[in-house]
Amino acid sequence: MSGETITVGEALVRLLEAHGVEVVFGIPGVHTAELYRGLAASTIRHVTPRHEQGAGFMADGYARVTGKPGVAFVITGPGVTNTITAMAQARGDSVPMLVISGVNARPTLGRGQGCLHELPDQQALMKSFAKDSVTLTDGADLAGALAHCLALAVSGRPGPVHLEIPTDVMVENIAPPAVAALPAARPFAEEDVLKAAAELIGAARAPVVLAGGGAAGADVALRAFAARCDTPVILTANARGLMAGHPLQVPASASLAPVRALIAASDLVIAVGTEFGQTDYDVYVDGGFPALQKLVRIDVDGGQETTGPAADVFIVEDSASALSRLAALCGEHEGDGVRRAGQTRAAAWGALSAKIKDEITLLHRLRDAVPDARFIGDSTQLVYAANLYLEAGAPGHWFNSATGYGALGYVPPGAIGAANGAPDCPVIAIVGDGGLQFSLAELGTAVDEDADIVFLVWNNRGYREIEIYMEEAGIVPEGVTPTPPDMEKIAGAFGTGFSSVASAEALVAAVAAAVERGGVHLVEFRAG
Repeated sequence: MSGETITVGEALVRLLEAHGVEVVFGIPGVHTAELYRGLAASTIRHVTPRHEQGAGFMADGYARVTGKPGVAFVITGPGVTNTITAMAQARGDSVPMLVISGVNARPTLGRGQGCLHELPDQQALMKSFAKDSVTLTDGADLAGALAHCLALAVSGRPGPVHLEIPTDVMVENIAPPAVAALPAARPFAEEDVLKAAAELIGAARAPVVLAGGGAAGADVALRAFAARCDTPVILTANARGLMAGHPLQVPASASLAPVRALIAASDLVIAVGTEFGQTDYDVYVDGGFPALQKLVRIDVDGGQETTGPAADVFIVEDSASALSRLAALCGEHEGDGVRRAGQTRAAAWGALSAKIKDEITLLHRLRDAVPDARFIGDSTQLVYAANLYLEAGAPGHWFNSATGYGALGYVPPGAIGAANGAPDCPVIAIVGDGGLQFSLAELGTAVDEDADIVFLVWNNRGYREIEIYMEEAGIVPEGVTPTPPDMEKIAGAFGTGFSSVASAEALVAAVAAAVERGGVHLVEFRAG
């Protein structure tokens, strides 16, 4: 109708819907209530966490399984600061996220007038770690600002973006805005760059691939490239599930000596979607990652060229696209890649302690018992072991918060986000008794959502991994034995299914049975 106007809050919902946003995670408050005007009548589902950090972690889990930005609504001030931990984890792990917050009315900004939820400079705070923080000072600019934020979240190296809307702008009446198109162009490397890389690959006698989280969507292309060039593929923790079952796969950490030996003996490394971060390549901080003889690097973010080892050829392109184009330029290579990969897998496994082997074997048994499930991990003992050596069943079926930023309390909300992003895929959420208490209340959100999630609680009655670290460092342990709650009573309070077990066999059976029943379950493993 000619002359129709709507509020900025209503326009925001319409634009999010038009951009394909399916879920928003948030807790409404007086500083975001106007953003909810029209939300109930839209196709967008709203999920209510119990804490704004949970909203951020849910957006993260949703983004990891869909590849689309997870969207959160939070209030200004404490809502924003509560979300920062989740946004920092997303930045560390290259996860696209859009946090839309309120901020106080424009005339009050920066004046220190003691307004409710006031921060000295909210935008400056967010800009210190987000890819960008945008303040909408004029409702007429909403469509362009939102398109910029959504595009930035997924462009280059993905990450969190912040859009703040002053409370006086939210209520402005504007004409229904047209949807601003998102930039569709992706970086595409010049042919001569690819040819230079292909020449290095063709001359290599013992190449090896390092695949990181940036290769997560490139499984088909990676398999074809690895087979054509006969090269072992070493997977970081966030790349696990790629090359599943393939004889060229090395699902072991590059922090392990046998994997480093394979890299050191290789005359060419092809690094695909990896930033060479310490938590992937030097988890023990011993400085032992080898110097590389020659390096071809593929990354969608050209800014990565100035970080990590110097590359002989740097290809700025999406991993799947670049690998497919490179494979077409490379001839068939017949070498001993399968043998090198097999020897490294065996040697890496042999280098692990009996305790770690038992923990990884347990996860492999769980994977085989529930092959369709997605495994998500917190920073906890079982997950640390798995990041050293775990063969996930499929791409995207293993991720955790124990790399990069390394936040505790990720799993309960992260699992809820993942379940919302892929509701047909059950989630096994692995969390310690200590980490669970960081976000225990989000079990209520899981119940609200009737999600198919099994919370596997590794209960060693405290922060056992830190206790061991302190003991080995000659420090008298202190502060590492917080009393866990009674897990059965917790499950009863939230109305979830419950099992408590003390053996690997019983755990596998309990988890498989819980997945079969569906819904929310808490399975406690009483670890020694």
